[in-house]
Amino acid sequence: MNAALLKTLEPARKPCGSLRVRIEGEPCVLRCSGALWVPAHRCLIAADLHLEKGSAFAARGQMLPPYDSRATLDRLEAEVAELDPRMVVLLGDSFHDARSIARMAADDLERLHRLAAGREWLWLEGNHDREALNASGDAASLLPGAVVPALSLGALRLTHEPEPGDQPGEVAGHLHPAAKVVAYSRGVRRPCFITDGRRIVLPAFGAFTGGLNVRDPAIAGLFASPPMAAALGRDRVHALSWGSLV
Repeated sequence: MNAALLKTLEPARKPCGSLRVRIEGEPCVLRCSGALWVPAHRCLIAADLHLEKGSAFAARGQMLPPYDSRATLDRLEAEVAELDPRMVVLLGDSFHDARSIARMAADDLERLHRLAAGREWLWLEGNHDREALNASGDAASLLPGAVVPALSLGALRLTHEPEPGDQPGEVAGHLHPAAKVVAYSRGVRRPCFITDGRRIVLPAFGAFTGGLNVRDPAIAGLFASPPMAAALGRDRVHALSWGSLV
């Protein structure tokens, strides 16, 4: 990574273990939970929660532990408690399938309402949850907040799926980026943010979500110059140069 790009990104350690960067000039904080914090707007952004993925697999006879929604909401609640955002934006694929909302436990739905109380709460439409969020029956009405296709926030443009070409200020999810490095003959693979200072793709926030290597053309092809990966560690976010990734 060249010195000019490093200066643009301005990586700096925060006491909570996060990294501070600028996306199209907008100060942003990369949280070790995988959420993005935009302090000037007091906005918390998370992508790809995939709530009720476990129950969706169970409905098809593939048994997974049925605790993914609770684990994901635990992490989201911790972020809301620490940051007290004015606005929460969920970047799409918040639900794994069309019937996820109907399958959610009552106390999980109640917790969503508690988290949304007193703040703006926005759901962006993703390919997984578009039908669930636009359901004409009672399911979608059980949720707090509003559903929007995209959102502008200062210099940032929030959307679910990254668009091809130069997209300054784009904040997206969908691709579940993951970074792999090798140290001491051992490979380590972690969810990550990926950004060149112009745009950023967020890691999946959900407990039962996989990842796509950032070297895959679907991710690497979004950036005209080598981006920085910000890998999620247990208690901090690690800035990784493109050349260190395998």
